[in-house]
Amino acid sequence: MVLKKTLSILATTTLAVGILAGCSGGQKNDTANNGGNGGGGGGSNVIKIATQTPLSGGSATLGESIKLGAQLALEEQQANFEKLGFKLELVPYDDQGDPKKGVANAQLIGADKQVFGVVGHLNSGVAIPSSEIYEKYSIPMVSPANTATDVTDRGLKTVNRICARDDFQGPAGAKFAVEKLGAKKIFIIQDKTAYGTGLAEAFKKGAEELGAQILGFEGITVGEKDFNGVLNQVLAKKPDLIYFGGLYTEGGLLIKQARDKGITVPIMGGDGLDSSTLVQIAGDAVKNTYMTSAAGLTTVTDAGKQFAEKYKQKFGKEIESYSAYGYDAMGVLLKGLENAIKANGNKLPTRQQVAEEVRKVQDYQGVVTKVSFDEKGDNKYAKIYIYKFDEAKYPAKLEDEVSKQ
Repeated sequence: MVLKKTLSILATTTLAVGILAGCSGGQKNDTANNGGNGGGGGGSNVIKIATQTPLSGGSATLGESIKLGAQLALEEQQANFEKLGFKLELVPYDDQGDPKKGVANAQLIGADKQVFGVVGHLNSGVAIPSSEIYEKYSIPMVSPANTATDVTDRGLKTVNRICARDDFQGPAGAKFAVEKLGAKKIFIIQDKTAYGTGLAEAFKKGAEELGAQILGFEGITVGEKDFNGVLNQVLAKKPDLIYFGGLYTEGGLLIKQARDKGITVPIMGGDGLDSSTLVQIAGDAVKNTYMTSAAGLTTVTDAGKQFAEKYKQKFGKEIESYSAYGYDAMGVLLKGLENAIKANGNKLPTRQQVAEEVRKVQDYQGVVTKVSFDEKGDNKYAKIYIYKFDEAKYPAKLEDEVSKQ
């Protein structure tokens, strides 16, 4: 009983101290010192950068590739930041491709005052609500892969992306389909997500402006595996091209089932198809599939080849479409962080100061893309690349590239 009482007193005392610590922020760089933006209080020298991507579920292939690319960039910069007096740490979060999970993770990220930036997301439908939380906490986000227009059109000061937008990607795909492939009658299928629908609508508008007839605009559900219903409509309408707005998991199945039904016309999609897993799912059926992508071929430059070699050596995996974009997004974020530290007299800056410096980044030369942010946080140098699968092999063959207008 005496022991229990002593333990009880200790527990009560510990709880009281914990409550007081919680009320004061729990660390030296608390809200009172930094205006609620994190940092600036001269406390811990640890600076965390988060990644938010799907590390499980159907989109995990690309989600993990972004995380690994970002990890490689951060590890290469650790020595540089140690000279400045800070220790960099990566904190990866699995958003599962789910907006609710992304928002929940964003709340945790915002509450961790040592986090000064986020590389993510893969899915625009996750990035849009999650970034509202980052804005609340003044945490800068640099996206390697989000193409939906609403990502930056909301005017959030913390949101940036290094890839192209869907109102650029969609029309670029439509122009190629109509002018290069001769598509006059097109059937569109989309996955009813912010990304898939937005891209499909942008493609539809571009194709119609070029004189193509849209025979159908049908939606499927993420996670669906049987596409007989919509493919029967395709058979009945007899288009000369099918366009799919969605990701590689459903896209691979859709392509395979279309070919099994004897549908031989070209199938086109966006950057959501740009993964080795598409080929694994579709197999030989992937032939005569085209895709637009915000991701360029990494291994066409010396810097890209070196990156691919380092990536494979460290992780034992070949690069994916957005591996280098995760790397470059982290590079841009760390450049802004470094500039903020130096502008703050080599002391820990606030999150807001970091966000401002990230948005100011101009002419940053990455492995696969040059980056200069405009007033919205879009990259002025973003391009769209058009690929074709002539065989069941990834990456596909580059057909064309289009610079941002």
